[in-house]
Amino acid sequence: MHAAWLQISNGDATVVATFKTPAGYHDAGSTRAKSGCWSMLKGGLTVNKSGPAHLYFQSENPSVDIWVDSVSLQPFTPEEWKSHQYQSIEKVRRSKVKIQAVDGEGKPQGNRTLLIAQKFARFPFGCAINKNILTNQAYKNWFISRFRYTTFENEMKWYSNEASQYREDYSTSDALLQFAKSNGVSVRGHNVFWDDPKYQPYWVRNLGPQQLAAAATTRIHSLMRRYSGQVIAWDVLNENLHFNFFESKLGWTASSKFYATARALDRTADLFLNDFNTIESPGDQASSPDSYLSKIRQIRAGGYNGPLSIGLEGHFRDVNIPYMRSAIDKVASSGLPIWITEVDVQAGWNQAALLDQVLREAHAHPSVHGIVLWSAWSPQGCYRMCLTDNYFNNLPTGNVVDAIIRQFFNVEVTATTDVNGFYETSLSHGDYEVSFADQYQSEKDMKLTQMAQHFVVEASEDTLHVKVLA
Repeated sequence: MHAAWLQISNGDATVVATFKTPAGYHDAGSTRAKSGCWSMLKGGLTVNKSGPAHLYFQSENPSVDIWVDSVSLQPFTPEEWKSHQYQSIEKVRRSKVKIQAVDGEGKPQGNRTLLIAQKFARFPFGCAINKNILTNQAYKNWFISRFRYTTFENEMKWYSNEASQYREDYSTSDALLQFAKSNGVSVRGHNVFWDDPKYQPYWVRNLGPQQLAAAATTRIHSLMRRYSGQVIAWDVLNENLHFNFFESKLGWTASSKFYATARALDRTADLFLNDFNTIESPGDQASSPDSYLSKIRQIRAGGYNGPLSIGLEGHFRDVNIPYMRSAIDKVASSGLPIWITEVDVQAGWNQAALLDQVLREAHAHPSVHGIVLWSAWSPQGCYRMCLTDNYFNNLPTGNVVDAIIRQFFNVEVTATTDVNGFYETSLSHGDYEVSFADQYQSEKDMKLTQMAQHFVVEASEDTLHVKVLA
């Protein structure tokens, strides 16, 4: 990890921190520096080779001088990094629980074996799906046994719902939503609009401003009125840091107007920005943390002051965990909720290990409120990262996901009470059932036990006390 305070001689410009190492040049963070005030640049780099290194601060604007102060470099071993993750998880994702086993007269029951099983995790952890799941029972079984959150890969996008103007078709998204609802799976609405020109319905691309405004109004009202109250979130204008199809035709306040309309149409769902490379690539200035914060300010300046949430897609080619943490820190300064919305890692010999690093870092960060994997299955392969083969046997990436689920989202603990009938631990936030894994209960006590099995672990600094009848 590294940090520095920067100022430039005139105007404002992006300044990038670049390390020269024996392995080459590596961007490790950036900031928007200004004249007359200091800006913090915070970033990070994973070092994979020993040797001397040089840190450079550079800008594409050759007319400015860069002044640097209070540079700090903080090395971490992998063990120290994991220790910090563990401490963060204990603080923000888990709470202390003290369970006591007693008999029907309230007497402590020592040396009893308890089975503590998590039935619902409060932290959203999901995976994208697509229409293939509707006709594939093996896919359904694999997905339902693991996830309670999802995003439809393409089926809610404009080009899927209205491929030809005035011919709307929501049959597939309706069926997917019904599948999700019938299995207790919450859905993120993805997406109302996409700012990339190449992903517009073909008939939209050449519309004039007035015709586009009318078509967009019809689109947002049609989609959101249909699904309002049935999804937990909307990606309102997807990837509007990298692209500006709507702004270029409708003016710079187009984003603001879309968010205002979305808020009026659905008062309960979270409304997201959603873009790539903010946490994946320190060299992409279009979606750098500073650019993301600037886009939020622009949406506010355009007249929308309602709730917003931050979607960081997480399509990783090169994984730089220290930079990922620093980037989340920077966008978290907005005070807005953050989800990692489309996680995958490029194929390679260490793909599974890198996915494990990404998921653990995201889950450990206190500002991250949810994670969705971008691994919807199709017979021809996934977008970038599959979790199973075509017979729904786990690949190494799927094994990583299952291990994460067992550790944080589907916890099972077998424990023994002490001589006073107590067992103390910390548990991930969620709904639990506790039962006895031994054979000492009478029929009467078993009925009493059924009444005392359920408890809920929530965020709290106080220890939760649970009494279970044995």
